[in-house]
Amino acid sequence: MAPHADPFLHKHVWWKEAVFYQIYPASFKDSNGDGWGDIPGIISKVDYIISLGVDVVWLSPMFESPQVDMGYDISDYEAVYAPYGTVEDVETLIKACHDHGMKIILDLVVNHTSDQHAWFKESRSSKDNPKRDWYFWKPARYDKDGNRLPPTNYRSYFAGGTWTWDEQTEEYYLHLYAKEQPDLNWENEHCRKAIYESAMRFWLNKGIDGFRVDTVNKYSKVIDFPDAPITDPNTFIQPAAQFWCNGPRIHEFIKEMNRDILSNYRTYDGQPVVTVGELSLTPDPPGVLRYVSAREKELDMVFQFDITHLGQGNGFQDKYDFAPWTLPEMKRIVEKWQTFIEGTDGWTTVFNENHDNGRSVSRFASDSPEWREASARMLAIWLMTQTGTVFLYQGQEIGMINAPNEWGIEEYKDVEATNFWNEAVRLSDNGNDADPTRKERIMNGLQIMARDHSRLPFQWDSTENAGFTTGKPWMRTHDLYKEINAEDQRKESHSVLSFYKRMLRLRKEQKDVFVYGTFELLDHDNVNTFIFKKHYQDRTAVIALNFTTAMQPTPTEALVDGMRLLTSSYQKTRPEVLQPFEGRVYINY
Repeated sequence: MAPHADPFLHKHVWWKEAVFYQIYPASFKDSNGDGWGDIPGIISKVDYIISLGVDVVWLSPMFESPQVDMGYDISDYEAVYAPYGTVEDVETLIKACHDHGMKIILDLVVNHTSDQHAWFKESRSSKDNPKRDWYFWKPARYDKDGNRLPPTNYRSYFAGGTWTWDEQTEEYYLHLYAKEQPDLNWENEHCRKAIYESAMRFWLNKGIDGFRVDTVNKYSKVIDFPDAPITDPNTFIQPAAQFWCNGPRIHEFIKEMNRDILSNYRTYDGQPVVTVGELSLTPDPPGVLRYVSAREKELDMVFQFDITHLGQGNGFQDKYDFAPWTLPEMKRIVEKWQTFIEGTDGWTTVFNENHDNGRSVSRFASDSPEWREASARMLAIWLMTQTGTVFLYQGQEIGMINAPNEWGIEEYKDVEATNFWNEAVRLSDNGNDADPTRKERIMNGLQIMARDHSRLPFQWDSTENAGFTTGKPWMRTHDLYKEINAEDQRKESHSVLSFYKRMLRLRKEQKDVFVYGTFELLDHDNVNTFIFKKHYQDRTAVIALNFTTAMQPTPTEALVDGMRLLTSSYQKTRPEVLQPFEGRVYINY
């Protein structure tokens, strides 16, 4: 090491080079024909997961839950939802991953529990219960006419307010999400210790290799709960993230979690366990760096959501009021989060799909039959050549797309989608304040961005229900499963699946420049192509991406002088043009 070199900078660790593969258990593979994906189904597909070339499985919540929010409403951290299987099944999956050289992480959902959790049942049983303070309880307010009002005017994530009245003890409780998801009070030390033991140690002791940490920046609230300023005069409830996001004690809490629990565990092969936090509503790089700075000893990395927010309307209330975006907007987001770690001891993540968003082909390229495969391959290059840790979502590797626009609202199962739709129906027929176009606008937004799109059953083959189940699937299978499925693509050398496998291999072979390289955006304002450079010591790569259905110029000869074409998303390239939705990678040696 050079004199005075910073040991935190550019440190190569296992999770920086790893590729994570997210599995949504309800929709991955059903083993018993009940229409609901399960842990034995995942185990049956371990060979498939290995064949992709990924390093870590991220298993979305499989804990005991009433399933109001698809398992993010947990009623018992130490039990498994029966349709998914048993704790023993999860132990078998952990062993299967480890036996094949893969690690596995679970979701850590500890901002809130289900209202069916034993802790909340005790908390709501009486005002003097020892666990009363494990959640947030407040008395009612009253207006000048004596009408009961909630303690604050906050709007929740799922439309509606954040406070629900409890008849038994005649107080309101706080929930940032659905009313069945009361928020835990991290100010209470006994509550925190119970969280650590039940939600973390229980599973770390079974050999998991870390956590994806749900809603990680919401544990600390402004506990005097002031009203939010009125930014929408047409409604009582107002956006109020400033009072419960990145709160005054948040870094203290995460440091404690790391120091007291996570730092005492290792992966199955002796490495530090990994954490990746879900960091919403934090658009400033210095604010993000506080969470991921190695010196701070909080989180290893986080998901920052600017890229998946492209097209979302302004604010909570307009999330599904689609706002068209331009390629330069996307470029600047990528540049911002590719470059914010330069010269720091932090790290970043790379993703464009997860369980909370529409499919990337449908959102960022084209899902028309003519272009969807080319789009998926181009997006694979975009993803795999960026600096940071890559996260893939199930079905992304075969180019799964959004549900057809012909599907009605009845096919949408997600609590957020149905709440926003019901709100749109109400507002469209709201007397003198009616918004007659809102239903149409919100439905359009849901067709592009709804969480349901990512939750359609995995398309394994061309048999009935795409090979996901022999029964009736809990959610409708995509109409195009015979055209888009893993089994058919496994047999084709240039399928989306085969191309993803190839890009995963190239990323590992060229990890210096792709995983660790610095990012340089070129031609910022070009609305058709996205071209950037990656640099690592004397290594350079040029990545050129055509985001249109028209031919576009290739990078200039001067830009790629002395380089060779490492790969293209097309089997046959044309020297003078980028073909529609073509991606290319040039590299020097």
